[in-house]
Order: sequence, then C-alpha cells, then structure tokens
Amino acid sequence: MLSRINTIAFNGLETLDVDLQVQITAGMPAFTIVGLPDKAVAESRERVRAALNSMGLSLPAKRITINLAPADLTKEGSHYDLAVALGILACMNAVPLEEISRYIALGELGLDGSILPVNGILPTAIHAHRKKLGLICPAKQGSEALWSGLKDILAAPDLLSIINHFKGTQLIAQPQPAAPKAAKTHLDMQDVKGQESAKRALEIAAAGGHNMLMIGPPGSGKSMLAARLPSILPPLSPEEALETSMIHSIAGALKDGRICTERPFRAPHHNASTPALVGGGRKAVPGEISLAHNGVLFLDELPEFNRATLEALRQPLEDGIITISRVNAHTTYPAKFQLIAAMNPCRCGNLGIPGHECPRAPLCALDYQSKISGPLLDRIDLQIEVHAVSPWELADVKPGESSVAILTRVMNARRIQRERFKRLGAPKLHTNSELKGDLLTEATKLDSDAEKLLINFAAKNNISARAYHRILRLARTIADLQNSENVLKVHIAEALSYRRAAPNRSK
Repeated sequence: MLSRINTIAFNGLETLDVDLQVQITAGMPAFTIVGLPDKAVAESRERVRAALNSMGLSLPAKRITINLAPADLTKEGSHYDLAVALGILACMNAVPLEEISRYIALGELGLDGSILPVNGILPTAIHAHRKKLGLICPAKQGSEALWSGLKDILAAPDLLSIINHFKGTQLIAQPQPAAPKAAKTHLDMQDVKGQESAKRALEIAAAGGHNMLMIGPPGSGKSMLAARLPSILPPLSPEEALETSMIHSIAGALKDGRICTERPFRAPHHNASTPALVGGGRKAVPGEISLAHNGVLFLDELPEFNRATLEALRQPLEDGIITISRVNAHTTYPAKFQLIAAMNPCRCGNLGIPGHECPRAPLCALDYQSKISGPLLDRIDLQIEVHAVSPWELADVKPGESSVAILTRVMNARRIQRERFKRLGAPKLHTNSELKGDLLTEATKLDSDAEKLLINFAAKNNISARAYHRILRLARTIADLQNSENVLKVHIAEALSYRRAAPNRSK
C-alpha cells in the first residue's frame, strides 16, 4: 500500500514542495521516517501513534516507511505530523487518497488527536493558491490562511473531523475572517516638551524613510521621541502588509488570524546576540531586522551592543535583505527597515554639563563614541544632538504640535515621492531613501549654488560617495516637505547640518 501527501518545507519565505510518501508492507512491525528529518520530525512517530490511539485506531502491525522527498532537503519542524497521519490513514482506507491529494497538509498533532497551530500558514496558503491546491491546516489558523485569497481551506480542529468530513458524516465549516484589530493608540508627539529640532529631524526621517541617530544625555527624551515615530508614519500598503505578515507568520508572531496592519516597531535590548538581531540559529529563523521589515528598528544605548552585532547591520542597511548562510543552505529574508538609534555622549552621560562630567572627559566621550564604526555611521542619514530640556520647557503646559498635524505633512511628502517614482518609471519604490544611480540623479537635480555648497562640503570633510548620495536623498526629502520641485541651496544646507563628524582623538 502506497499513499502520497502534499506538504512543504521552508527556506526563509520560500515554500518548497515536499512529496510525503507512505508505504505499508509486510514484515516486522516498524515505523521509519527517512528524507533528512530533524529531531522534531523523527518524534512525529510517537505523536501520530498516540493521536490514532485516541480515536480507537492502531497502527498496522506491519512495516511503515515514511519518505520525505526530495531526500537531500533537510526537513525541520513539527508541521509534518498532519501529513504523516493523513498518509497512514489513506493507506488504511480511512480517508480517500484521491481527495486528500488535492490539498497541502500542515499541522502539529496533539496526543489526543487535536491539530495544533504551526508557523508559516500564510506563506503556505499563498503557495497552495499559486499551485491551485487546497489547504488542510489547524482550525485556529484558518482565518490567517484566508488572507492569501485561497477559498478551499479545511481548518480542522482534530484528525477525527477530517475523517468524518471526507466520509460525508461531518462538514468542516469554512473559516471566517478575523475581526479587525482595534487601532492601537499611539503615543503622541505633543507629549514631548521642547526638542523642536529633534522633532523636525524625526519628521524628515518619517517622510523619507531615513536612518537616524540621536545623541544626548540621559533623560533628554531620545527614547520618548523614538517611541512616537510610529504615530507619524503612514499605514502599511496592502502589499507591504502581506509581505510583513508572511515574515511574522514564519516566526510564529501572528496571533488570532490577524495580519499586520501597522508598521512594526522593534526595540531589542542591547544584550541581543547577532543571530537574534539579524536572524539565524539552528533553523535560520528571522531576526529583529526582518521582523522590523517595512517598519522601525530602534536600538537604544547603541554603543552597548556587541561590536560584531552592529557591524552585521551594514549589509542589510544597504541592500534591504539579509542572507543567512549555513553549510547546506542559504536563507534570505527581507530586511528593509528604518534604523533609529540613541546613545549617550559618553558612558556617564554628563559630557558638557558643568560639575557633572567625570574626570576622564572628554577622553571618555571619544572612547565611548568610537565604539560605533565609521562605516556604520556613514549609513545613518541624520545624526543629531538632543540636549537636556530646561525646567522652563518642562513647566510649559502648552502642548506641542500633534502627531496628526505632522503625519499630514509626512503623507503629503510621501505622495509627492510616489508620483515622482511613477514619472521616473520606478513605481515599486516607496521613499527617497531607496533612490540609487540614475534615478537619484534624475530626482535631485541641483542648481549651481546648491551643487557648489555640496561639493565644497564634501571636499572639505572628505566624505565618502555613500555619504554624498545620502545627503542628496535627505535634501530631496526636505524639499518634498516644503513642496519644492527643485532641490535648492537651503535644502542642501539643512541636510548637511545633520551630518556629524566622527570622533577624532587628535583634537
């Protein structure tokens, strides 16, 4: 007896077809799984055995062989349980083989026969839709699968319901869309007292998707400002929402069948390891930079992160992807995030405050700030100093400008950028921070005064070509916020004011 069930394996966001073959032959009783299974897959034998026993079924006293083809692809995870059980049930004529061959099966089995949630339902449903197949998945994740547009979904609570469904004695109801999640109440920019220059820089960062570094003493409001950035960012487009949700589905971060509708805001602690930040580990899972895709990655206390961990950000900051290399596989995840970082000027944080500086000032500041490498700083468009707020500003009861007012300007600037990208034949671009090559040249034509100012600054400060182009992108965003078709000298001047010289020990 031989049966074949469709299931999948994951390589990053890529879904790979797996042909699960079940053969039951005469011989000494045995249950063998082959095809490079990991420990979780190998343990599927006991979960399947217990699940069948809970329904009053027992495995045939014969030789059972499970083959996961292609055999040279490593199979990881517990989501193969359901396919294994269905393959055995098909060989036992408990379910019709022709019927279940039209589905992709994915789910973990409980010892009582229940089907438990697994990671990756959304990308699997999209894959099934593309292959014109149905999907058998856990009941709790049926609403998640619906976001793919797939109609033929069997979201089953347990094995018995699947058997009864195909026998015609019980019909598995179609899953229902999850109720929209209540909109999150974002922190508002009007709560921030003072810091008008920092608010301006944050508005520019939001309008153009630029990276930003804030340097200032403890309690000056750096984290407070960063936490309010989502309140002035435009909502995710449908394409961005689906792509972001696929990453979160692979990571098991989607809850209650709801996809991501708001831009992610990830704020890992500074003791995060390199695999935790960029992805990796035994199963090459997505890291914080991928979970922040299409959103914000906030790194507080930037110099306290491991040096190697920070250096690993350099490539994804440029390319918007991260490739995790292992001996037998290369896994690529999207990682187009907006980096917002904050740090104290020195370890004690009191540099420049009379009577509070440590005896090692200013040498301590040079040592502390030198932990951030020049190549990483080169990739940060806005580098600003956030000064301590005065008691008079704190006592002011008049609220500042609201997030709604700032968001209106940001949305207008984003609209201008989208229209320009369409004219330039690049409709897939979203923000000025993505401009490169000829597109950047076409989008940022400078008049003679602006060009002269930029060239003189670049020559005097010996800035890199990367920094030169980032200044152009930043100036383009500043011009868009002012509804200016051309990039003028004043826009270049403001963009240059956000470039900060690297620490120099010779001073």
